[in-house]
Amino acid sequence: MGPPPDNGGQSGEWGQDMAKLRAGRGALRRKPIETPEAGEVAAGERLSRSLGLWQLTAIGVGGIIGAGVFTLAGTVANGTAGPAVLVSFLIAGIASAAAAFSYAEFAGLIPMAGSAYTYGYAVLGEVVGWFIGWDLLLEYTAIVAVVAIGISGYFDFLLGQAGLKLPAWLLGAPGTGPGHRVDLFAAVLCLLIAALLNLGIRSAARFETVVVGVKVLVVLLVIAVGFLHVHTANYTPFFPYGLGGAFTGAATVFFAVFGYDAMSTAAEESKDAQRQMPKAILLSLAISMVLYVLACLVLTGMQNYRSIDPKSGFSSAFKSVGLDAVADVVAVGAIIGILTVMFTFMLGVTRVWYSMSRDGLLPPWFAHTHPTRHVPTRVTWIVGVAAAAIASFVPIGTAAELTNIGILLAFVVVCVAVLVLHYKRPDLPRTFRCPAKPVVPALGALFSLWLITFLHWETWLRFAVWFLIGLLVYAGYSYRHSGLAGRDRDAGPTS
Repeated sequence: MGPPPDNGGQSGEWGQDMAKLRAGRGALRRKPIETPEAGEVAAGERLSRSLGLWQLTAIGVGGIIGAGVFTLAGTVANGTAGPAVLVSFLIAGIASAAAAFSYAEFAGLIPMAGSAYTYGYAVLGEVVGWFIGWDLLLEYTAIVAVVAIGISGYFDFLLGQAGLKLPAWLLGAPGTGPGHRVDLFAAVLCLLIAALLNLGIRSAARFETVVVGVKVLVVLLVIAVGFLHVHTANYTPFFPYGLGGAFTGAATVFFAVFGYDAMSTAAEESKDAQRQMPKAILLSLAISMVLYVLACLVLTGMQNYRSIDPKSGFSSAFKSVGLDAVADVVAVGAIIGILTVMFTFMLGVTRVWYSMSRDGLLPPWFAHTHPTRHVPTRVTWIVGVAAAAIASFVPIGTAAELTNIGILLAFVVVCVAVLVLHYKRPDLPRTFRCPAKPVVPALGALFSLWLITFLHWETWLRFAVWFLIGLLVYAGYSYRHSGLAGRDRDAGPTS
């Protein structure tokens, strides 16, 4: 079957294929898989198509490399996995790669804003799409906050190097240190990223591309200089917390290896999403995993895992071997580079929120875009303020665990949806096909479910509370206001 007609509508064989996927009533009704042109809304509410392949890849790398290297690697090595933090990243990377192939197939098949929310809605039904979208609203916002907290740790390190000291009550969330009351620097960063995104996707993407380049150079500097100061004795014992510690660490660092997920929410802002988005997803993950593995080897080889600073691991490691100047460069690079993670995930949450509102599952007021910049300014500022609040008052470990369960469930949904389409609609036109189906998507789903079991019970409790709130919102508002509800009313009662 050839590609859909380039006429902004649906006709012929393509239209018949799309009609087959509209079946379903009530909470199981499904969003049609459309051409990008047919899915866009009227002029004045659409997103601007400005992103090319390398800009998309930069956004993906920007979302993947950041807190995972500069903050969570030290946190997990110090208290969870020891030198086996390398294994933690490899486990998380394998699970992520299996899901990445599924995301790449969907990105070419459904090049629409919303990522896992849109894919789940189109294949598994509205209620599944709703809960994944609802989860991502919380998870992505929490990730922005986690990354901001990580930058705050490096900022505090730089101030100490310069002999400056802020009041203790401004340096962290309650319970993270003596006298800590609020992480002011992290909160301000969240608001600054919101302001950047509101400048428009073209300007924001240019900033992101430049800063990602700086970040990659810093990581390469860390690897090159750090290997000269590696002591193999620091790798023993390699599993001080047992194999279970490595798996627990994988569940914690998992959010550091899936920035491509948030990047895929920008499909409607890509110039040629059907072809470029799958390439960008796989390129960004491959580049990032190579850098992660090398960086973890350096970190745990330079310093005994018990001595690694959980908040500014690499800077403290270089300082411990007398390389204060390199430590300062790393701290500056970490601050600049981790900003890109905040950018990618704030972009992701605002596009999911925009898509849900455009579909009628949340009030359409949120789907309003700026008349000239074509970005959803209202939801961007709301997310910025919410992330600032989390960053101000929630410890980094708690916030990091909060992010993972919803993302892992999103991976499960995307992998299962690829399997469903593999059997139900194998003839749909795809610009990329997930390899080794059904094995790879099945492994992605099972691996993600397995990692979920390593999360703490408190994470499950918070997720359950958010899930119940979402259930009430869906039953009280979304079910009746869905854009597909009118189709059900026109069709009349089921027989």
